[in-house]
Amino acid sequence: MSRLKPLNRIVFAGTPQIAADVLHELITAIASGNVDASIAGVLTRPDAPVGRRRTLTPSPVAQVATDAGLPLIKTASIDDGVLAALRALKPELGVVVAYGALLPQAALAVPSRGWVNLHYSDLPKYRGAAPVQHAILNGEPTTAATIFQLEKGMDTGPIHAARTYEIPELTSAGEVLEDLTSLGSRMLQELIPNLLDGSAQPVPQTGKPSFAPKLRREDAFIDPAQPAEQVVNRINATIPEPGAWTLNGQSRIKLGVARIFHGSLETQPGAVQLISSDRHSGEQVVVMTAGNGKGAALTRVQPAGKQMMRAVDWLRGQQGDVRLGGIG
Repeated sequence: MSRLKPLNRIVFAGTPQIAADVLHELITAIASGNVDASIAGVLTRPDAPVGRRRTLTPSPVAQVATDAGLPLIKTASIDDGVLAALRALKPELGVVVAYGALLPQAALAVPSRGWVNLHYSDLPKYRGAAPVQHAILNGEPTTAATIFQLEKGMDTGPIHAARTYEIPELTSAGEVLEDLTSLGSRMLQELIPNLLDGSAQPVPQTGKPSFAPKLRREDAFIDPAQPAEQVVNRINATIPEPGAWTLNGQSRIKLGVARIFHGSLETQPGAVQLISSDRHSGEQVVVMTAGNGKGAALTRVQPAGKQMMRAVDWLRGQQGDVRLGGIG
């Protein structure tokens, strides 16, 4: 009597929604027979307070794992108990997508094929927690989805696969992350067979590294006294988190994605105008910025205590001249 070949066992580590999406796609690919493996268990961060009431809520990855009936380990650090739980899963391969903490060497040694990390930059550029945000902030035309072998250092391991992604105009960091998650999920599913059979041959990273730490609330303050390119990049880079914002007088307002407005503007930075461009663009709400006559064309605005609305509707509801900026 023949024995069934045991499925290759994968342990998955991740926390936010992008990681949950990758996990869900991997579960679906396994269920459909497109990936010859099983998920032995899932590692994620502990429940965290969410919303105004600060209700303890499982991470998006925890919710996907629970729905799929997968063994779940919730932890903020890898101690001896967590190591024992990981070893008990007997994984052959570990997959990390935005777990939120570095795995120590003892954890890296648990899977027989080690761990791979899905990262959203053209490594070694933008190592760290916010690669997409910093790429947009710096005006990069492209970024990448990259799968690399995890080492003890932060995003330093050799690369298994990388695919370039062109960053569209008028696109937020959140939208780019969604696109890269879809791209990265497909890459991961294609690569897993080679990772499991040991035939994958990663190549060392080359080039000068740069770093992308998590953005803070103050990093998302929009100052129209900067050039238009910098203003637009900062708006788009900080949506949805920490959320682009500025001041309208003493009131704080949030901003939706923006584009550069090319025109002959001869007024002070921060002044807001309703400009009729052409029959294709229609009316645009333009914030004047520093230098060269350009501005930032806003699409949506969220005043304090209200819902996000079209920038044109917001401006029409304002009394008198409007000037944005102030002290962040």
